[in-house]
Amino acid sequence: MESARQRFAGGMRVGAGLAAAGFVLAITFGATAREQGWSALAAIVASTLIFSGSAQFALLAALAGSGGIGPAIGAALLINGRFLPMGLAVGPSLSGGRFRRALQGQAVVDGSWVAAHLGGGRFDRWRLFGATIVQWPAWVAGTVLGVVGAPSSDLVERLGLDVVFPAFFLAVLLDELRSSHGSLRSARAPLLAAAIGAGVAAALLWWVPAGVALLGATVGALVGLRARVPAARDTTERVRG
Repeated sequence: MESARQRFAGGMRVGAGLAAAGFVLAITFGATAREQGWSALAAIVASTLIFSGSAQFALLAALAGSGGIGPAIGAALLINGRFLPMGLAVGPSLSGGRFRRALQGQAVVDGSWVAAHLGGGRFDRWRLFGATIVQWPAWVAGTVLGVVGAPSSDLVERLGLDVVFPAFFLAVLLDELRSSHGSLRSARAPLLAAAIGAGVAAALLWWVPAGVALLGATVGALVGLRARVPAARDTTERVRG
């Protein structure tokens, strides 16, 4: 068994790669925010407190479309709503009372959540902490660089920085699919869930904004929940036997 320090260090190693991608993405956020008239302080504070690329870009898109602050905040809250089930899943793996567990839950971000997943609904909290602790400063630093340097949107497109965000989530998805194990049925479930999610998102994009389409894609997760029921029953029967 690895010690807590070793697991924390392992999380930092995983987080370093995620931090590199996040740093580049944060540059585009800072530059785009400045281009849309945000003050440097507003952009940096947003990255410091929100620390969510999807929510921050949703804010940018909503405000750029003259939707007003209300719809902009609503879009960000809808997208960040994914952290509620993610936090509930991690909760049993955290330690301490409610307040302490709530503080530890602030480490739940997409890449760290996947990196800390052990399977069977279990998470390594030290790996989660290690993966997140290197991503937050990289995200803030990238925003600062984007605000100060403010590369033009043409440069962002030429360097391909505008596709870093979807590429990041694709890498997270592929890593989760690669780590799937168990019976043939359980191995197929993540693939089916991903296919359903992609199909739903692609269909919804014809009628709703990208953020809402992304939320709709989460129905693919129902496949995973359905696949866990037979597995839980099998485990119960083996214990009784």
